[in-house]
Amino acid sequence: MLAADWDPVWLTLRLATVTTVLLLLVSTPIAWWLARSRHWLRQPVAAVVALPLVLPPTVLGFYLLLVMGPDGWVGQLTRELGLGLLPFTFEGLVVASVIYSLPFAVQPLQNAFEAVGEGFLEAAATLRAAPWERFLLVAVPLARNGFLTAAVLGFAHTVGEFGVVLMIGGNIPGETKVLSVAIYDHVESLEYAQAHGLAGAMVAFSFLVLVSLYALNGRARTGALR
Repeated sequence: MLAADWDPVWLTLRLATVTTVLLLLVSTPIAWWLARSRHWLRQPVAAVVALPLVLPPTVLGFYLLLVMGPDGWVGQLTRELGLGLLPFTFEGLVVASVIYSLPFAVQPLQNAFEAVGEGFLEAAATLRAAPWERFLLVAVPLARNGFLTAAVLGFAHTVGEFGVVLMIGGNIPGETKVLSVAIYDHVESLEYAQAHGLAGAMVAFSFLVLVSLYALNGRARTGALR
């Protein structure tokens, strides 16, 4: 691997770490509401959250670019706040990555919250536990495997992003040039050896992520049967 290729690697790891932390913060209340609510908006909200699963990344990136651009309402808001524009910045990549990876965090958390039995929450309520106490002290510990799955999937999905990050971030070395964009650059320049090194590392990383998730799910099923 060339020395210049380490910058995209570290930038990608930094992006994935920040995105994963924000994903868990944003996804947890959404997943809890989707798991517990019977409101008529539940299905439309679930559909909006799942949109990145079916939309081409370039479509999502295009509309995010418009919204965060100088004529978009987010772009106008960030400029009024003195933050400048988000496109072609690391912060813009973070926002786009959180939106793009949202279903990969919300769905495992929603499934984990739905698996929490009503009996546990009702027992806590009889002990006069407040709603926030039932959530933090009962639901969250019981849904820990869902949090771990959401974190691993969110991190891995961010590492593998291409279309969205290219649309929002472009290809600025040290600022927005992530690993997937670096691979694209090498292929476009016919530098297949360098592309193979980076792509092979991503294949190995993806394999380890899947093995870890399967092992985690296997332990969870074994524990549930005991």
